[in-house]
Amino acid sequence: MRRLTLRLGEAQAGRTVHTLLRQELLLSAASVRRAKTLPDGILLDGQPVFTNQTGRAGQLLSVAVGDVAGSEQIPPVPGPLTIRYEDEDLVVVEKEGGVPVHPSQGHHGDTLANFLLAHYRDQGLVAAFHPVNRLDRGTSGLMAVAKHAHAHERLQHQLRTGELARTYLAVCQGVPVPRRGCVDQPIGRLPGSVLKRQVCPQGAQARTHYAVERTGAGRSLVALRLETGRTHQIRVHMAFLGCPLAGDFLYGTELEALPQRFALHSAALRLRQPVTGEEIALSSPLPAALSALLIAK
Repeated sequence: MRRLTLRLGEAQAGRTVHTLLRQELLLSAASVRRAKTLPDGILLDGQPVFTNQTGRAGQLLSVAVGDVAGSEQIPPVPGPLTIRYEDEDLVVVEKEGGVPVHPSQGHHGDTLANFLLAHYRDQGLVAAFHPVNRLDRGTSGLMAVAKHAHAHERLQHQLRTGELARTYLAVCQGVPVPRRGCVDQPIGRLPGSVLKRQVCPQGAQARTHYAVERTGAGRSLVALRLETGRTHQIRVHMAFLGCPLAGDFLYGTELEALPQRFALHSAALRLRQPVTGEEIALSSPLPAALSALLIAK
């Protein structure tokens, strides 16, 4: 069980445990409620304590934030897993294109969730699956996953405020005009479809910054930065510009060269460790199969 601790100083003396948990350890109200339901969930100098109790300088406050159970609906199944960063609160994996993130119809044991839960089991770690920046099945690259609900809440906050920065690389059909800009167009569900989205006035706000890095073979390599995280945002916005992602079966044309995927890669993540605040920055090069799309045959 992951625990966070705080040695009380003079500045914290006289404040309630609830206030210390919320303001010093940055627990959400939901995390505090979860801890209160656990045996030894909240301790002061090793003794269970009510959250309305006040502390003294020198005392040690401790709170349990780890998961008490795994994801019961997702079986752990060993599989290929590339881990780029891991600590007690967070793991960043490099997902292959074509690998689903969650189990679904026809994919019950071959997903990133299955593989990661098997990794947790092998470590003796009890943790549910808490994805932070979700990737479509056809997208490859860096993806952050929290190891407990408190870390997930902190990272989701970074995602909402933009402190968790995501950069993608896409190979698009054609070249966007202008070659650099921001697509600020709302996205909503396409009527009659459970999957497809479209630009529509009634949709949710969506902003995608893009810049063409190079061109070749009638295509362009585009770097993209998201301000929002709508479903299929990059795919919809690039199709809106008339330059759908290469191999995108839903918004463009499928390619034999990209079986079970399209040309989108999560190339960089920058975030703060959800407990310590330390900056973590990772990058991933464009896969060879996507680079080859820019070379004329």
